[in-house]
Amino acid sequence: QVQLVESGGGSVQAGGSLTLSCTASTYTDETRYMGWFRQAPGKEREGVATIGTTSGSAFYAASVKGRFTISQDKAKKTVYLQMNSLKPEDTAMYYCAGTNILGYWYVPSNVRCWGQGTQVTVSS
Repeated sequence: QVQLVESGGGSVQAGGSLTLSCTASTYTDETRYMGWFRQAPGKEREGVATIGTTSGSAFYAASVKGRFTISQDKAKKTVYLQMNSLKPEDTAMYYCAGTNILGYWYVPSNVRCWGQGTQVTVSS
């Protein structure tokens, strides 16, 4: 089974930047697309961004488009989420996710493997 390990969370002031990393133990069909979800207290988990590990195509939630950038290093089996112009509403636990489903990639039930999560806190 694929293991996903995240790093890079932390606390930052509004307007600041953070970069999250997620390394997969191996690439399988479950990691055809790798990306990020987030969940704030009292809210549902939501898709943030995803990238095709073969195609390199990237997709974003409307709330982060233009501020966040997802990228990958195939040799390292690592996906990155560069987060700029952070807002307090970006505060959440961020989870790395792998799936073989592109359609409705932002739906948590389509995810095949999860990381343990890393906390991002943005203060105003």
